[in-house]
Amino acid sequence: MGNHHPSVLYLSHGGGPLPLLGDDGHTEMVENLTGLASKMDKPSAIVVISAHWEEEIPTITSAANPPLLYDYYGFPEESYRIEYPCPGEPALAKQIGEMFSQSGIQNRLDDQRGFDHGVFVPLKIMFPDADIPCIQISLLKSLNPADHIQIGSALSGINDDGLLIIGSGFSFHNMRAFFEPETIDGKAMNGAFEQWLIDTCSNPDIGESERAGRLENWENAPHARYCHPREEHLLPLHVCYGVRQAFCNEFFELKILNKKSSMYLW
Repeated sequence: MGNHHPSVLYLSHGGGPLPLLGDDGHTEMVENLTGLASKMDKPSAIVVISAHWEEEIPTITSAANPPLLYDYYGFPEESYRIEYPCPGEPALAKQIGEMFSQSGIQNRLDDQRGFDHGVFVPLKIMFPDADIPCIQISLLKSLNPADHIQIGSALSGINDDGLLIIGSGFSFHNMRAFFEPETIDGKAMNGAFEQWLIDTCSNPDIGESERAGRLENWENAPHARYCHPREEHLLPLHVCYGVRQAFCNEFFELKILNKKSSMYLW
């Protein structure tokens, strides 16, 4: 065989910097990510697709030492001093760009952009030493689900079982609902979508063309637009699925900010 698959993880990254500030609503998330990291071999490099970066074409960070982007506002002052000085990996960025081109995906390298909180918040929890080289890839502004599966498919050519590919989003992302009092309806809608998502990603009895079809047509899922008024926090999952195009090995159900959320590991 000689095919070395990277590990692939879709994670729910919570609200801004709150997971790093000891927020009660993120206890389960921090425990989950810490536990996951402790079970993994230390990755040789990490590629993150974060919900917080969109470009016309897939864009890849290629700086040797990208800065951090504190791309949130209204949080305590200490959250603008968080450090995560992990190195970039320009050679890998270039390789990914070439792989995209070979798959007919236009792309560009960006040696200026830093890592947003979709990258440094979960990584600081999982790999606090900040000694693993990291690259970030943007989403597409089009938010087209099939195109994001295709990006994952192009990434699947990386022959490196030491690599970790992370889709950093949030399986529930209705901002208004986080701040409103919990309702029975809201809870039911959140639960129904999560059930659909877990089944879609983990059920071994679903064939791959059906699984891909469900993800491409995710808007048909129960209460899809309630859970994702805008889908940028779901699409990193499509990239993860595209890498493996199979049901996940493990999924994790947890509450984040009192909402049902999930994470998926291939």
